[in-house]
Amino acid sequence: MDKLIIAIDGYAGTGKSSQAIRLAKKLNYTYIDTGAMYRAVTLYGLNQEPRGTIDLNLLNHSLNHINIHFEEVKKENQTFLNNKNVTKAIREPRVLKYVSKVAAEKAVRSFLTKKQQFLGKDKGVVIDGRDIGTVVFPLASCKFFLTADAEVRAKRRYLEQQKIGIKETFEDVLINITKRDNQDKSRTISPLKKAKDAIEIDVSALNIDEVFHILYDQVLDKLEPRI
Repeated sequence: MDKLIIAIDGYAGTGKSSQAIRLAKKLNYTYIDTGAMYRAVTLYGLNQEPRGTIDLNLLNHSLNHINIHFEEVKKENQTFLNNKNVTKAIREPRVLKYVSKVAAEKAVRSFLTKKQQFLGKDKGVVIDGRDIGTVVFPLASCKFFLTADAEVRAKRRYLEQQKIGIKETFEDVLINITKRDNQDKSRTISPLKKAKDAIEIDVSALNIDEVFHILYDQVLDKLEPRI
């Protein structure tokens, strides 16, 4: 049976990563978290500057010193930056504040796009992000685009952060989500947009299981014989 590349794009806070992880486990595919990769590069940049800001020029010239990989730890996908587990650190507000700015850098996008394409070269992957179906894997045979109201997404992100001990008000989360949307859609290089052949799903009024079944049923239609 031919394996697929399953691309899940969409707005921040729509549950892309959660759904991608679940799909990957169900299909016995590899999960590639591109959002974590961009956040890890952002964290690296922040750690270069003691003032809590990012020198984009310095970061762009340091990309070859960055190594990102994923490991399953206690049945959860964990992100490692230069062999250090940064799964919690990359979700801190300071990282979320700068990640869109970093993601708009041509050098950063080129660097990570090549890594993502290498990771998915043998197919059998579920990969989520903002330009997977349009830039990273434009020929992927199964594409989705998730969207939802900003307040719904902010609430989900707020609850996620509370669970891992990140203290940020709902109002601040909403502001960051809205700002991230505008930055992602308006950037010159690889802006957030739906691929023409992607299936759009508004998850605002759907629970996690309902979204998963929509995704999984569509994937099954691409697989012969059915799993």
